[in-house]
Amino acid sequence: MRVWKLFEEENAAIEERYKLSMERIAAMRREETTAEPYRSYFHSMAAFVGMIEELIGELQGGALEKASQERLEQWNRRLYEDVAGEAYGNSYANPAVAAERLGDAMGPMLSYLYTELRGDIVYAFEQRLVDITVGNELLIQIYNLFEEEEPAPEEVRQILYWWNSDYNDVFLTYRVREQLDPTLSFAQDIICGEDLSNPRYLYLFGEYITASETGTSQYLASLSQGEIDAMAATFTEGYRIGFEVAGKPLKKKKTVNIRWRLGFERLVRAAIKNFQAMGLAPVLYREPLHSLLRRPQSNPGYSSAGPNRQYWYDHKGDDALYLDKKLVERKLGVLRAAYEEYRELAATHAGPAVMEVFGEEEFVPHICPQALSPSEKQRQLQVQYSSESGRLVNAYIPGEERSFTIIAYPLPEIGPKYQEIFGETVKINTLDYKLYQQIQQCLIDALDQGVRVHIKGGNGNRTDLWVQLQELSEPEKETLFENCVADVNIPVGEVFTSPRLAGTNGLLHVSQVYLHDLNYVNLEIHLEDGRTKDYNCSNFSSEEENKAYIREHVLYHHESLPLGEFAIGTNTTAYVMARRYGIGDKLPILIAEKMGPHFALGDTCFSWEEDVPTWNPDGKQMMAKENECSRLRGEDPGKAYFNCHTDITIPYDELEYIRVQLRDGSEISIIEKGRFVLPGTEELNRPLEEFDLG
Repeated sequence: MRVWKLFEEENAAIEERYKLSMERIAAMRREETTAEPYRSYFHSMAAFVGMIEELIGELQGGALEKASQERLEQWNRRLYEDVAGEAYGNSYANPAVAAERLGDAMGPMLSYLYTELRGDIVYAFEQRLVDITVGNELLIQIYNLFEEEEPAPEEVRQILYWWNSDYNDVFLTYRVREQLDPTLSFAQDIICGEDLSNPRYLYLFGEYITASETGTSQYLASLSQGEIDAMAATFTEGYRIGFEVAGKPLKKKKTVNIRWRLGFERLVRAAIKNFQAMGLAPVLYREPLHSLLRRPQSNPGYSSAGPNRQYWYDHKGDDALYLDKKLVERKLGVLRAAYEEYRELAATHAGPAVMEVFGEEEFVPHICPQALSPSEKQRQLQVQYSSESGRLVNAYIPGEERSFTIIAYPLPEIGPKYQEIFGETVKINTLDYKLYQQIQQCLIDALDQGVRVHIKGGNGNRTDLWVQLQELSEPEKETLFENCVADVNIPVGEVFTSPRLAGTNGLLHVSQVYLHDLNYVNLEIHLEDGRTKDYNCSNFSSEEENKAYIREHVLYHHESLPLGEFAIGTNTTAYVMARRYGIGDKLPILIAEKMGPHFALGDTCFSWEEDVPTWNPDGKQMMAKENECSRLRGEDPGKAYFNCHTDITIPYDELEYIRVQLRDGSEISIIEKGRFVLPGTEELNRPLEEFDLG
């Protein structure tokens, strides 16, 4: 594989250490120098590492490159069998199992070690012997500790702490490089060099492959090249137009990051071709596996559905083992040095082009008490690192010079009508944006007259919220709402603003919503002067668990978040698709936010580029680009940005009304009982009426 050449120098430099570590671990499998229950654990670990050595041998010799699909499937199942499905309930990777077998203090730490070394699977496919070797050496160091006598848990924790601290510069520097350097072409070589008509190629990525990935790949293989090219054009043209509309010089850029779920490679290949025609080389990297690199919120990069979603949920807090102020400062220092090293690549990076997916089975995580979990102090350190690293990255890849685009497609597990839903999604992604532009201008003209907007829920929805609007000094030249059609944010269909926080008060409620792949039932957010004051849901039996769930996955451990965006979605066609196929609870935020009013907690839509002028198609300048928080960016950036933005949508059928209140106290109705009533917006009701008649 070409990747052997890419890492030839690094692998040669560490080859002796790699061989010595493999020899020592092979001996561990035969030794009985540790007492039970730890002996079984270390034998299991040694067996896993031995399997990785065998895998590397087959990869180096080229055997797997030429192997049959059946042989590749066998390897894939063997590599992941202990964490896939029900097997996870008997695996050391499960903190509860490890705690039961190895003790409450030692078990979760050794479960972390096992999980960390499981990253060897993809490191082997990418031929990153450095990561494998230093992981081997960590295992040996821990094993030696147990050979003498059972150590104190703090001794083990200290070894894990210093390993993460010592290799921080290796892991983080490489992560920065792989996010910027197009010569790291492992994924591109597969996508552009393999036969994509046969799902065999999927197993070459090293990820766990399920029926979801093979089903997606086979369906895309059944489409004509013209259909694939049309889908790719929607995606890449949206990206190009995003730069054009924002007045950002795309010609200065040289790379684009493409993110996708495995199975969509035929579409990615067509997108690569289009981007290359624009002068942009693709940068393709997978989700990070080292816990040091993973974030509490989403982790960018390509991936598969994975062997077990509970497995990753249980290990999302593994940094509790080592996170402290000193390590955060070290990470920031390494991050700064890495971006300085790759500053030329950073300066010419254009930003991400993202393909999201939807249709996965509902996942409500089980709370594992034995799983590692950061303390409150550590959570604040996570927030600090997220904020400071965000500012640092923006200094090297300025927000005012980069852009993005996002599009979404369904997965086969959405149901037996998958192909129909896929076709309908393609139609939604290509709706007439000129028509929506005109209709949305009618909404904006009404909203620009108001001082605040009243949103009232219906049909069991308890929302009762007043959103305060900012003021216009020159209404004939300025606007409060952006007319969002279909460029960076596909599909078409919303008008949005950054509301004024003072005066924004009330309750936001939605009966059910998916946010970042997690389900929330009866989600309630109480706002006071535009900031979260209280919150709850009914996912779990106790209020404590419900609040902790929201704080971790919606507030991202911030004490409070501001309302960064208020928008009105206009894509009634998408809403009807959701109702017709009964998939409203499976749609991603990208589509769901266009199906009613939505409210984003966190940063505004204009973070890091508030001072870059933006104009609507009617020529008016967008003025509501900041709020009382982001206005602090000059004096205290830590209080200005939160590095999160979570949209919560109220569907049309849960709306009593949306009304704009004018200065004189009178009101203009936008929506009444789930229907658009503002003159000029009647066309939006047509899909709703046709669905009702049907």
